[in-house]
Amino acid sequence: MRLPLACVMIVGLAVGFALPVMEADKDLAGAEDQAGESAITLGAAQQIGQQGWAQEVMLEREPDGHFYADVFVEGVPSRMLVDTGASVVALTGEDALAMGLYWDENDVAAVAQGASGAVYGVNTVVPRMRLGDFEASDVRAVIIPEGLGISLLGQSFLETIDNVRIADDRMVLEN
Repeated sequence: MRLPLACVMIVGLAVGFALPVMEADKDLAGAEDQAGESAITLGAAQQIGQQGWAQEVMLEREPDGHFYADVFVEGVPSRMLVDTGASVVALTGEDALAMGLYWDENDVAAVAQGASGAVYGVNTVVPRMRLGDFEASDVRAVIIPEGLGISLLGQSFLETIDNVRIADDRMVLEN
């Protein structure tokens, strides 16, 4: 079941997520398409001493005012709303299944209280998530089997990126 963005906001807030606040000091994310070509603007990678390779990824603000990223789990792409106010990644049931993440219906429990009542989901860990060249292991997440219209890319992934900022209508992430 797909809900309008306003309902996603209510569910997101109930689970401890807030839609991105468009301020220059907020955290960000980027995206890459399945063919391995950039779905966003990628700056040239440069070597930085012993730290390895640096990369810059930019996302353009969409007409609805939000930033979206194509995130890969086990090679499966998922378009996610970048939610800098979300403490963890929140996955729709459909996205979770496509990524090979399963849950037992008996484990579904209230994970938050929303304006319409309890929000039900299952805590999980995503073994590996990739956004462009940014990759994180053992990412905390919650699966919301019903009622979440789009997966949310939250801080449990974004905190693994060194520098995230918003400049004008661009979200920039870089190491």
